[in-house]
Amino acid sequence: MSIEISNLVKIYGEQKAVDNISFQVGKGEIVGFLGPNGAGKSTTMKILTGYLGQDEGEAKVCGIPVRESPLETKKKIGYLPEANPLYPDMYVREYLDFIADVHHVADKKARIEAVIVLVGLTVESNKRLGQLSKGYKQRVGLAAALIHDPEVLILDEPTSGLDPNQIIEIRDVIKRLGKDKTVLFSSHILQEVEALCDRVVIINRGKLVADSPISRLRMEASGSGAIRVAFRETLEPAKLQALKGVEAMQAITDKEWELQTKEPDEVKKQLLELALQNNWNIVSLQSENRSLEAIFRSLTQ
Repeated sequence: MSIEISNLVKIYGEQKAVDNISFQVGKGEIVGFLGPNGAGKSTTMKILTGYLGQDEGEAKVCGIPVRESPLETKKKIGYLPEANPLYPDMYVREYLDFIADVHHVADKKARIEAVIVLVGLTVESNKRLGQLSKGYKQRVGLAAALIHDPEVLILDEPTSGLDPNQIIEIRDVIKRLGKDKTVLFSSHILQEVEALCDRVVIINRGKLVADSPISRLRMEASGSGAIRVAFRETLEPAKLQALKGVEAMQAITDKEWELQTKEPDEVKKQLLELALQNNWNIVSLQSENRSLEAIFRSLTQ
């Protein structure tokens, strides 16, 4: 495994920022690392990259314990932290040249040009870092994380500050990289996670609350999903509210309703029977797949 977290604990004072979490990420996987603010995501990433030490447990990168061999693991990792550290007076190529020297990159000139093209920095590559927009600064940070061609990428909010077009471009870069690298990234943009990842790891208050493919999470949550029904006629909401198993309902229009239930099949059956009894015409009746956002909220609230 490229990333191995085993029974990891990090304590600040009386607070367990990371509370006995374990998970693994293999080569070729792009895994979304999710959680509300303060959940312990950035702390876990800093432990993985050797910027923080854990109090208990173990973190390994490519089979190497981070605590015992921090320099060796740093060679394997490309890290883009949430607070992207840049030197505003340096030029783009000058900064990447500096980072390449830190990593002892061979043929660094060619490698610098390659990552500039890869992350879409070409048009801004002759500017000082302080002159760049936040979105282009993020691209520089990503280029710096990639300069030494690492096996593992750890990206903390990699698309922060990017406009929608830039997000799609960087998303495509991460997808390409994920074919032969290991990518662990955090984001508060859950649509982005759905577009990039097959699997998510979710933590809340330092504890692991989910580690699963998104498809399986949806399947497990489908029992508490929603049904959307549309009628040709206008009807009284009390008739729908009275159905057994309906926990809540919302009017989309005066003829269309969304019903929250843990028994979708039973509620659908009752709706069909009710329509027959009252001579109503059902225009559409379908289950609504729970979004990752709805699942995230249910796990972290």
